[in-house]
Amino acid sequence: MKFTDGFWQLRPGVTALYAHEAYDICETDQTVDGAGLVITAPTAAIAKRGDVLNRPVLTVTLSSPLDGVVRVRVAHHIGGAWHGGFDLPGAVDAGAGTASVDENGGVLTAGPLSARVTAGAPWNLSFDVNGTRVTGSGGRAQAYVQVADESQISHGVVGNARTGTTAPHAHTFVREQLDLGVGELIYGLGERFGPLVKNGQSVDIWNADGGTSSEQAYKNVPFYLSNRGYGVLVNDPGHVSYEIGSEAVERVQFSVAGEVLEYFVLAGPTPKQVLDRYTALTGRPPVVPAWSYGLWLSTSFTTDYDEATVTSFVDEMARHELPVSVFHFDCFWMREFNWCDFEWDPRVFPDPTGMLSRLREKDLRVCVWINPYIAQRSPLFAEAAAQGFLVKRADGSVWQWDLWQAGMGLVDFTNPDATAWYQGKLRALVDQGVDCFKTDFGERIPLEVEWFDGSDPSRMHNLYTQLYNKAVHDVLVDTKGEGEAVLFARSATAGGQSMPVHWGGDSTSTFESMAETLRGGLSLALSGFAHWSHDIGGFEGTPDAAVFKRWTAFGLLGSHSRFHGSGSYRVPWAFDEEAVEVTRVFTHLKMHLMPYLYAASLEAASCGTPIMRPMQVEFPDDPAVAYLDRQYMLGADILVAPVFSAAGDVDFYLPAGRWTNLLTGEEVLGGAWRREQHGFASLPLYVRPGAVIPWGARSDRPDYDYLDGLRLRVFPGGSGTRTVTVATPAGRSAEFTVDLADVTE
Repeated sequence: MKFTDGFWQLRPGVTALYAHEAYDICETDQTVDGAGLVITAPTAAIAKRGDVLNRPVLTVTLSSPLDGVVRVRVAHHIGGAWHGGFDLPGAVDAGAGTASVDENGGVLTAGPLSARVTAGAPWNLSFDVNGTRVTGSGGRAQAYVQVADESQISHGVVGNARTGTTAPHAHTFVREQLDLGVGELIYGLGERFGPLVKNGQSVDIWNADGGTSSEQAYKNVPFYLSNRGYGVLVNDPGHVSYEIGSEAVERVQFSVAGEVLEYFVLAGPTPKQVLDRYTALTGRPPVVPAWSYGLWLSTSFTTDYDEATVTSFVDEMARHELPVSVFHFDCFWMREFNWCDFEWDPRVFPDPTGMLSRLREKDLRVCVWINPYIAQRSPLFAEAAAQGFLVKRADGSVWQWDLWQAGMGLVDFTNPDATAWYQGKLRALVDQGVDCFKTDFGERIPLEVEWFDGSDPSRMHNLYTQLYNKAVHDVLVDTKGEGEAVLFARSATAGGQSMPVHWGGDSTSTFESMAETLRGGLSLALSGFAHWSHDIGGFEGTPDAAVFKRWTAFGLLGSHSRFHGSGSYRVPWAFDEEAVEVTRVFTHLKMHLMPYLYAASLEAASCGTPIMRPMQVEFPDDPAVAYLDRQYMLGADILVAPVFSAAGDVDFYLPAGRWTNLLTGEEVLGGAWRREQHGFASLPLYVRPGAVIPWGARSDRPDYDYLDGLRLRVFPGGSGTRTVTVATPAGRSAEFTVDLADVTE
């Protein structure tokens, strides 16, 4: 949201009060985190006693919930409405900061991170990591902004005006601007499909069902990561507006409606350390079951299918030696107009319990589609409405609309009884033989409603997905056990990484959409999400054979892999015989890589490092990787450069060192760009110098004893020793130390 007209002026109808000076700085032990600083910041110079009259102030509070993290709260009226922040499971009860004040100002220190506020004018709040200043809030940065007519203010269209889910109109805002240094780049802010580097962009944190080809996002996360060694989380689940070097080109600006803005600065200095602290604060990604890393095969969306169709797909995959781990039933496992009633359509699936048993005999897990809506034709609608389990309008009537499902209502997950009722329907499906759920939707959450617990509708728009996915995830944890719960979720916000897996939403069946899908996944990884997937071949439309084959290679070189489409099947033989071979090559490769991928998943659970890693995460000191968004690291040691053309031409960058092609054994020197041409059963897949890749013995399934027949593939280019730990899904582990001197694989 833009408030200014160039450098000197405000836009018509806008007034702003800026933090002018740190008039007084007080130590306190009464912050939400214990020890901290409270700064009174008048909005004009105080030169004489009378200047304190009729003069608004901003009250700025500094504290620390966790080592390496500083909380900043900027309030105009401290008793003003604030609808609260995110759940922070990692916050330390007694806080983690120490505060001091002297004649020069105040300092709050939390491990490697210090926040320093200078006494007097001009306003100067700075942050340093290990003694090096990384950013700060200076003159005319912190502000309380009033807008007489919001139509005068320029900001992106948020949500969908047609469906009433646009961001709320407001007339008071609290704004902060943090310095954007020379060469500084900003990443993250959720799963965004535009340029990976966010500099120059206006970004609204407002969940929307906009596909992958728009500025909207299913997974909006008000957290960004800087290449200068820090991250920033705005602690507000409502609408947060960002101007990243776009309004004030020297600053990152963020603003929220109301009287209070709260944000956290998180120290690095490396991207991995920032993500470690961010996920420690907001929730670690858990371990997901090893079977979930195998191929997921779907019915697709609007296709016709019954048990015979499903069985034919499964048997044909087996005949072609294409291992499948999960079979997914999309929406039409339930009767049309009934979504959701959680009942198999008896016209198509007369014996669902028997069918699920027969699929289990084929060694398959089963996933079914759900959403948080109850259509009025569903037998459950009257039941839920009578018990007050659906979100209501202010007049007490049930909120309904016809978009997606006719007359659908929305389950009110702020009501514990409604949550338990919804969970009961899922438990019955688990008892029947369902293993996991695709938690679709959760973005189109209205504002003109009242929630059971009195929550601010503006807060609940983005936060709803958290309650929805948690309700489902909790069922699986309870029934399957820790480490066996997995979702296939579309929407999320900060903290959603603790309920994986998430997929990229509705892409189209083109190379351009394949590329934007990858950008979205990289952006999400830089927002703290360790697990991610996408619809191989694209969702909307039917891919041509070239798109399908290239996307298959890309899709099977990630944490989770799914064949799924809208109006057409995604079985490989529907495209051509070579598509079958490409699927075989890359499913078998992924199965062999499972000891390596499972180790990466354990690393994610312990410190938040994503499995699919943007180049910026693994090579933060190499300036050549700063803008790369068409390649990534799979774990720490394997570089993947998907091919985005039928012809097979691909340009990619190898960092310095002696890299080895995993598929051919060719060794090449990095520190340069490469141009290669690849057939459909190949792509640039290079192993980092000195890597030790644990190579599993099986190619038919992801969940096996990785130590049985394990091979350590040791690659040249390293020195010294390398220690590798291989853990199995059953809990066994072994540690291996390899001398890298004079290694040839």
